[in-house]
Amino acid sequence: MITPEEFTLLASPEVRQAVAAARGRDPLKVALDPSVPHARLVATQVKYLARAERKLPTWAAAQCILPPRAFEQASSEACAACKRIGGETVLDLTCGLGVDARSLSDRFRRVVTLERDPVLAAVARENFSRMGIANIEVVNASAEEYLARPGLRFDWIYADPDRRGADGRKKVCLADCSPDIPALLPRLRKAAPRLCVKNSPLFDVDEAPRIFGPCSVEVLSSGDECKEVVVYVDGAEPRLAATAIGRGSFSARFGEPAPAPESFEPERYRWLVVPDVALQKARLARLHLGSQAWIGSENGFGFAEARPDGVLGRVLEIERIEPYDPRRLKRELRGCGAEILKRDFPLRTEELMCRLGLRPGAEIRLAFTKIGNDYWVIRLKALALHHGNDL
Repeated sequence: MITPEEFTLLASPEVRQAVAAARGRDPLKVALDPSVPHARLVATQVKYLARAERKLPTWAAAQCILPPRAFEQASSEACAACKRIGGETVLDLTCGLGVDARSLSDRFRRVVTLERDPVLAAVARENFSRMGIANIEVVNASAEEYLARPGLRFDWIYADPDRRGADGRKKVCLADCSPDIPALLPRLRKAAPRLCVKNSPLFDVDEAPRIFGPCSVEVLSSGDECKEVVVYVDGAEPRLAATAIGRGSFSARFGEPAPAPESFEPERYRWLVVPDVALQKARLARLHLGSQAWIGSENGFGFAEARPDGVLGRVLEIERIEPYDPRRLKRELRGCGAEILKRDFPLRTEELMCRLGLRPGAEIRLAFTKIGNDYWVIRLKALALHHGNDL
């Protein structure tokens, strides 16, 4: 975190101009350039503004102040924009860099956001000013302090609890995060009728009803990487959703059972489906694929006779499916450059490559899986990679 003195410098016209002049340069060269005032500070900002061009393009365009730790912990603007809430007023319990508060300001007339660190609160105010945002009030207070105030009333409360302890280690259990949302629930329900909580990608979707009662849960992914699990407590019908940002979404009633898979018949299948990680995390892969593809488990591959449409994931053409025989595969494939996919398979990718005498490359594409008690290898047509259509 930056110090009060560093914040004062970063907000000064001299350093703002120096950062603007240095953008696009190598940060190391900036740090060593004696002509740059406060070169170390300027170099750090140049480094993080370059990273922000993809993660936080609005922050980069406005040349906002980016404290390194706050930047690393912040949501991307793409994830923040996916929150399905709106109204007159919202209380954001966890400002941080203010990415979620910035997104909420587009959907609420008034946003109150809390930041317990005074320097980070000042950074947020400065950045909102640089972006020309006037409907966000930054309050330097903890959630516990602010919620003790009488007469609070908002349409929504939003929270993205801090998942790192004082020692820097990540916290998974929601009650161990800061603020402790489960402990604050009675106060939160008095202050607003609706609650939205962003959780770690490791958060178990089945934990949400236990903690919050009737609620909806949405798993967000980007680039087939799970980014966050969002809980909505708003009185609506409980639903479970998987959203791949920029590609599509699928939802079902919470607890809706998936049909049991029929027997696996490898000779029938011509297409392999790799469900998006959001589907796997939400345990919706079997429901999503429905009658289009056979899938044995939520973490497994899907297999289809005809190329499926509207799939949230990747679809690859199969050359053939055969039992996993490492000796035969090694004789046939030793020395080949291979791309390996695997689901429900006990060996790590590196171990498979070593056992089969393969090297990284694109000559062949192989998928490995376990179905029941049997191990299978799927030989894929190397150039027939397709992305599923957006839903």
